[in-house]
Amino acid sequence: MLTSSAAPLDLLAARDQMAISLGWHIILACLGVGMPALTLFAEWRGLRTGDEAYLVLARRWAKAMGVLFAVGAVSGTILSFEMGILWPGLMGTYGQVIGLPFTMEGIAFFVEAIFLGIYLYAWDRLPPRRHLLAGVPIVVAGVASAFFVVSANAWMNQPRGFDLDAGRVTGVDPWAAMFNPATPPETIHMILAAFMVSGYLISSVYAVGMLRGRRDRHHRLGLLIPLTFAAVLTPLQIAAGDYAARFLAGNQPAKLAALEGVYRTGSHVPLTVGGVPVGDELRYGLEVPNGLSLLVGDSPGTVITGLDRTPVADRPPVAIVHLSFDVMVGIGFALLALGAWLALVWWRRRDVPRPRWFLRAVAVSGVAACCALEAGWVTTEVGRQPWIVWGHLRTADAVNPAPGLLIGLIVVLAVYVVLTIGTVYVLRRMARTDRRTAPQEAGTPS
Repeated sequence: MLTSSAAPLDLLAARDQMAISLGWHIILACLGVGMPALTLFAEWRGLRTGDEAYLVLARRWAKAMGVLFAVGAVSGTILSFEMGILWPGLMGTYGQVIGLPFTMEGIAFFVEAIFLGIYLYAWDRLPPRRHLLAGVPIVVAGVASAFFVVSANAWMNQPRGFDLDAGRVTGVDPWAAMFNPATPPETIHMILAAFMVSGYLISSVYAVGMLRGRRDRHHRLGLLIPLTFAAVLTPLQIAAGDYAARFLAGNQPAKLAALEGVYRTGSHVPLTVGGVPVGDELRYGLEVPNGLSLLVGDSPGTVITGLDRTPVADRPPVAIVHLSFDVMVGIGFALLALGAWLALVWWRRRDVPRPRWFLRAVAVSGVAACCALEAGWVTTEVGRQPWIVWGHLRTADAVNPAPGLLIGLIVVLAVYVVLTIGTVYVLRRMARTDRRTAPQEAGTPS
């Protein structure tokens, strides 16, 4: 294990660089998980019904998927280098423990890349049903990639599969490490989030088009398919979040206490919505009596472990964690209401809600889903602090002690600015080109 002598500014730079890289990449990673499933569904519906509008959507989404996969490969490569360069104390000591999920993720990535190439370039060279089947491994590999990466992060929250002998790692069991207790709640929560982000982001693009007067069948389907997909998953995600919170109560009580702003251990603990940490209490929030005790243990008498059971030096920063958690939960319930609006109108009229306020809500749902995703990762990562490996290795002890990490942060920021501008430019060019051919491809307006 390294004893870090990194300057405070370099430690901050390393953490900021990792946060920016992960926060940028995770959006692309989510689209890599969710877009293939939506694209295959549109192609399947097109082949099944003979409706050309579905096939046009599938072709356009596939082209965008190819661009986003290429950019995501770049940002993912940056992250893989950062793991070793910025955090040698983690990878040098525990690399043999968590190497398996990263290796499996690499295999899944190559499978996805191979079949994505086949899918994109053999569209008119394979029989339609074989082409559709060629896309199935893309979906499977994308989900598998998310599972393997998140299982490594879950291990950082619940480290297993090794023994420590005088500070040295022995008795390594990489399978036990990958399938640690936090793997089920984290992977389920993340994979559902990936599908939701994809659905809301794609539907938001078509909502903007409809607000600008494009009410043809192409835009209607482009909004309805991904929005329905995401809306159906939203209540499942809320249930998965409840599962994850119950897991924290028994396995990482300090993180749950930070999430909910619970400073003192006790029963009949209220659920506090909002609020600001002041000293050793959460003020100005809306309290639901007994709410947290009921959610965690189904009884008002359930005891919740507060931060008073955790040494001050080992406590997560409550203000950041609680705020990010509230943002994630608040957006989640707002998206649930949006899905309920769609479901109610569809049940009554078999149509998309007509008010422009609905389209405005869908238009911002993509950005909102991304904000909820980022807030969720802040909750997960900052809620584990000051540990990079919970209970074993502190973040400050894992960072590269070499000076000059601030320079790396500046370089990475510049790279991501260029990637962002380039990606937006290419996608906008593709959208403009597609709009010019839309009347011939999408059929008559409905």
